[in-house]
Amino acid sequence: METIIVRDSNGTILNEGDSVTIIKDLKVKGSSSGLKRGTLIKNIRLNPEADEQVEGNSATIKGLSLKASYLKKA
Repeated sequence: METIIVRDSNGTILNEGDSVTIIKDLKVKGSSSGLKRGTLIKNIRLNPEADEQVEGNSATIKGLSLKASYLKKA
């Protein structure tokens, strides 16, 4: 099994179960509300099929798939 290395916007390596914050307001497809800067995403999962993608849940939206370049480790 290959080790997945995903880095956040600052170059910090992200691991399974980390908490991250969003660094930019993002629109979310299929949702009337978006994600604001500073929103905390807890307990992320790394996506082995898509490089630089992490999955997680926010307090208001479940099942997010986000690019690591819009995140920083909390």
